[in-house]
Amino acid sequence: MPESRILLGVIGRPHGVRGMVRVTSYADPPGAIAAYGPLSDDQGRRFSLRWQGDGLAEIAEMVGEALVKVADRTAAERLTNRRLYIARDTLPQPAPDEFYLADLVGLAAVDAGGTEIGTVVGVHDYGAGASLEIADDGGAPLLVPFTRTAVPAVDIGAGRITVAPPEEVDVLPPGPLPPPPSHKGRGSR
Repeated sequence: MPESRILLGVIGRPHGVRGMVRVTSYADPPGAIAAYGPLSDDQGRRFSLRWQGDGLAEIAEMVGEALVKVADRTAAERLTNRRLYIARDTLPQPAPDEFYLADLVGLAAVDAGGTEIGTVVGVHDYGAGASLEIADDGGAPLLVPFTRTAVPAVDIGAGRITVAPPEEVDVLPPGPLPPPPSHKGRGSR
């Protein structure tokens, strides 16, 4: 079952002394995060953003129906690393060959022959493209780049993805790792 909310951004460090913050936006385009209206954090507090420059925003907390602007650096510092979510049902339905990355968590991961190799337990994006973390019952997690080559099929309705890890990814059987190779002597290629 998909999560009832979608992570749209994260408040970063403060900028200046008047309460502005850096915001990492996961919206496409990034500036669209402000158009979704109030965003909520993990505690249910609601915030509104107004862009002031590239990645910089003025932020206000909704108290009742009133917006209270974050006015100083100290207040902005308390918001650092706060995750901002939007209710899933306020977002448009994805196109037939699209989906929200949050929909991938919990799907079964199978190889090309249909053999289950684990479950998607996380989606990571550190700036160079998304990768999927796949875990099974005992082995080390498998990280797979989220590309059409490595993940040729995604079937949200069936609850599974097909994974074809690149040759560089070693898929080790469960159990202890083999000992490292022995290197005798010194030298280089």
